[in-house]
Amino acid sequence: MPFPHHTIATMLNILESDGVRTLHFGSSAVQGAMRVDQPNDIELEYVQQMMMWLLFRGDASHIVQLGLGAAALTKFCYHRLASARVTAVELDPGVIDICRSRFALPPDDERLSILSMNALDYVTDFSRRRSIDVLQVDLYDAQAKGPLLSTDAFYAACANCLTVQGMMTVNLYCDWPDHLHHFEKIGNSFEAVAWLPEVHDGNMVAIAFKQPPSVDFDDLYARAAEIQATLGLPAQTWVAGLHSWMSHENTAG
Repeated sequence: MPFPHHTIATMLNILESDGVRTLHFGSSAVQGAMRVDQPNDIELEYVQQMMMWLLFRGDASHIVQLGLGAAALTKFCYHRLASARVTAVELDPGVIDICRSRFALPPDDERLSILSMNALDYVTDFSRRRSIDVLQVDLYDAQAKGPLLSTDAFYAACANCLTVQGMMTVNLYCDWPDHLHHFEKIGNSFEAVAWLPEVHDGNMVAIAFKQPPSVDFDDLYARAAEIQATLGLPAQTWVAGLHSWMSHENTAG
């Protein structure tokens, strides 16, 4: 399920079952999750996939999350990537409050900034041009009928915010083949786009590059093994997914 972002004053509900606390927006749909005894780990598979940029760079100076959700990505980057400055942008202040009170989101400090503002305003601010190494985009409203802000102008602004070697990961929650429409829009502003197989009944995570990466799958599998050993993320499945994507693209081409 995607993380709601756009609706202000959404009804916020929390459930807990089998040691997992989940965030809901007035419905049974899971909008974020945290294992209570491992609050800084990433519980949901598609949220883990949003970290696949780690396959292509070992660190990042500035990571920005658009759409806070249950703060899983924000907490993971803050606690596990010690060299990174982490910013999260969330329109609904109630989501920020509940993440701080019930989902172990720490207070702001010199490395962590949680901003209550519109994601479009954030990325279109000229002062942020070429200031971000990694963007992680997960923007939905409570209805979650498709990605918010999925326009040519939005993705162009995202690309302008990124450094020369910058990357963006995006959660696309929609019905196939609508994903292809969003991939095309992303591709209009980025030199290369790839994506992983669908998980969670509709979530498909894409990665976009300001500059085309050099892809050696032996190197990627070695990097994935290191990521799994040090960060506990299932990175080898990401490489397998990218390999499947590349094989499909070559066949289709």
